[in-house]
Amino acid sequence: MKNGVIRRAWAGILAGLLATSTVAAETFVFTAIPDQDEARLMERFGKVAAYLSEALGVETKYVPVKSYAAAVTAFRNDQVQLAWFGGLSGVRARLLVDGSEAIAQGVEDPEFETYFIAHASTGLQPSDDFPAGIAGKVFTFGSKGSTSGRLMPEYHIRQHFGKSPDEVFSKVGFSGNHSKTIALVQSGAYEVGAVNFKVWKRELAEGKVDPSKVAVIWTTPPYPDYQWSIRGDVDARWGKGFKDKVQAALLNMRDPDLLASFPRGGFIVATNADYQPILDTARAIKLID
Repeated sequence: MKNGVIRRAWAGILAGLLATSTVAAETFVFTAIPDQDEARLMERFGKVAAYLSEALGVETKYVPVKSYAAAVTAFRNDQVQLAWFGGLSGVRARLLVDGSEAIAQGVEDPEFETYFIAHASTGLQPSDDFPAGIAGKVFTFGSKGSTSGRLMPEYHIRQHFGKSPDEVFSKVGFSGNHSKTIALVQSGAYEVGAVNFKVWKRELAEGKVDPSKVAVIWTTPPYPDYQWSIRGDVDARWGKGFKDKVQAALLNMRDPDLLASFPRGGFIVATNADYQPILDTARAIKLID
C-alpha cells in the first residue's frame, strides 16, 4: 500500500514536470507582412528572432508568409502570436482575434507617407498638389492588402476624381510589394505607381533607383501605418505579464543594426485606437465592411 502511494506521488510529480517542460518548450512565433523580397525579410527578421529569444527567455521563431492576407490568416489561426503588420493588415487581423492588441510602432509610423512615383516618359513633375495628370495612365499599386501601397493611394485617387481606380486609369496592376512597384515604374512597364516612402528612400540610398528614369511626383498627407500586434492569449500560455515583456523588448530594441533592418529609428507604444483612422478609411472605400 505504501509503495503504491509513493508510486502515485512520483507519477504526479513527473506529470507536473512534463507539463512544465512542455509549456517552457513552446516556441513563440512571429511573422511580418512581405513588403519586400523574401531573402531580405529572412535577413531582417532572423536577427529580430534572436534578439527576442534572449530578451524574453523563450525560444522565438520568425516564419515568412507569401502575402499580406497570409499574414492575417496566420495570426487568426494562431500559427503566429505576434506580427509586424501594416496599418490595414493589423486592423484586419485584430478584428478577427478577440483581445489582440497593437503594442508598438516605429517612431516614424504615426506620420507615415505614400509617394506617388512616375516614369520620366510621362512628363509628370513633382507637385504639392494632387497629380491630376495621372488620369489615363498605366498605374500600379503594391499589394492589395497594403496600407501605403493600396489603401491610402486609392483613398486619395477616389477623393480627387470621384471614381474608382479602374475608371481613372487605362490599366491598374498590383505589384505585390514596394520594391517591385519601384522596379516596374522605373522600367516603364507601368507609368505611375504608389510606394511606401521608407522603401523608396532606402532603395534610393542603395543605388537601386535611377532618378533619370523615375521620380516622386506627390506625397500624401501623413497617416498611421506599421505596428506590432500580439494575440490576447499570450499571458495564458507563457505566463502573466508576458505581453508586457514582449512590448518592453520591442520598445528597448536599440541596436542600430536591428533598427536599420526595418528601417526605423526606434519603437514607441501603440494602441488599437491609434489605427481608428485606418479602419474608417478602409470602410469608406469598402475594403472592410
